[in-house]
Amino acid sequence: MTKLTKSNLFKVHETKPETAMDKTTRVVRQMVDEETEKRAAKNSRLRNARLEREANTPPVTKNSAASKSRHSKAASTR
Repeated sequence: MTKLTKSNLFKVHETKPETAMDKTTRVVRQMVDEETEKRAAKNSRLRNARLEREANTPPVTKNSAASKSRHSKAASTR
């Protein structure tokens, strides 16, 4: 029986060199991830600005006289 040592007990798996396709995939994924982060940050910024604007703007009330006049004009043209 052979004596167990670190070199024959644990097999070292040699990594394959990165192919051109692997490099391309890695770079493209990195670019897509960066774009996703930028898009999420932009959406968050715009959402916060919209919510702040809506909170500071008084609600718009509809003028009932304007809507009645539209209905009466539409009725008279028929």
